[in-house]
Amino acid sequence: MNKVVKDAHEAIQGITNGMTLMLGGFGLCGIPENCIAALVKAGQKDLTCISNNAGVDDFGIGLMLQQRQVKKMISSYVGENAEFERQLLSGELEVELTPQGTLAEKCRAGGAGIPAFFTATGYGTEIAEGKETREINGRMYVLEESLTADYALVKAWKGDKYGNLIYKGTARNFNPMMAMAGKITIAEVEELVEPGELDPNQVHTPGIFVQRIFQGKNYEKRIEQRTVSK
Repeated sequence: MNKVVKDAHEAIQGITNGMTLMLGGFGLCGIPENCIAALVKAGQKDLTCISNNAGVDDFGIGLMLQQRQVKKMISSYVGENAEFERQLLSGELEVELTPQGTLAEKCRAGGAGIPAFFTATGYGTEIAEGKETREINGRMYVLEESLTADYALVKAWKGDKYGNLIYKGTARNFNPMMAMAGKITIAEVEELVEPGELDPNQVHTPGIFVQRIFQGKNYEKRIEQRTVSK
């Protein structure tokens, strides 16, 4: 099966209005920059985006928010995006805030075929409103449903033409679990190599989970919050 596509424009073919997308990354680290840029150019609307965060005003998912492409965000951390805040407070954007660890597990469980799971996180808070709760071994838990998506867009450091992926450092973050949970997973990589060139012991996402792969370009790799010693 030939999984290699020419570029991000070709990779996102089939994504249409109203679909649900997972986008890997944490802050601006490990986000699928090329795919997001292609989506902004293509202009799909009414998208539900599952992502740890919503980028910043002029980068990442923030660019999609500027174009009013996103109908709903399922996220954990959204504090760096003024446009996100404006759309939320004005009622233009539907938002489902989820504890960060719960969000990660909802994606992982979706990829593993687990429909729901119990977690103690959020019990007794607004997070638990309307959800089933249960006492297990003397502790209260909340039932959380898993997440899947029509498409998962992930970013890796290296990948081969079979779709095997290696992430680098903290850019690994949400990418592996989201790669598992997309019906169609698109991977953009900094370096695309031939099959056999990756050490199998170092592969984080097996190619079975990836349907399309391409070598990205012009990565900005912005740092969202820079902290340096004096």
